[in-house]
Amino acid sequence: MIAAMQDAGEKIKIWFRFVPREGWPPMDTEGLWATRLSDDTAVVENIAFLQNGVAEGDVVRFQTNSDGRHWAVGRVSSAGTCTIRVLPVRTGPLGPDPRAVHERFSVFGLGAEVFSDEFPLVAFSVEADADFAGIKALLAQGVEEGWWHYEVGCGTDEWWSA
Repeated sequence: MIAAMQDAGEKIKIWFRFVPREGWPPMDTEGLWATRLSDDTAVVENIAFLQNGVAEGDVVRFQTNSDGRHWAVGRVSSAGTCTIRVLPVRTGPLGPDPRAVHERFSVFGLGAEVFSDEFPLVAFSVEADADFAGIKALLAQGVEEGWWHYEVGCGTDEWWSA
């Protein structure tokens, strides 16, 4: 128990397993940075590009295997944050430019990360007090105008009811 207390606050990578999706990078795992809280829990510190059902700030439970890798086994609690992923349409008005996507959402002050130049997916972290209705309206406008496709990787009841 003393070792676990000394490790609290340590940055670790938590790995998630999922079924690969058609049209997405051919991966079946994603590692997310987290801050260890205990022997088997940690707070997620970045945005999930591929894993659904987890958002920045959520507390997850993990198991550490024999080679020291930490594998997620479930979410303990939600921070109320949502994960929204936006993929610009390569032939659309914005082109494959993730900066153009991020500029459209800048009025909402969202944190974001870009997957890669080859796959310009923008993952947004949407805090619990964000303008959900405004963000949803912009997402719909972008689809209607051919700017992007999007998905909700992790939504809260407040997100879905906005």
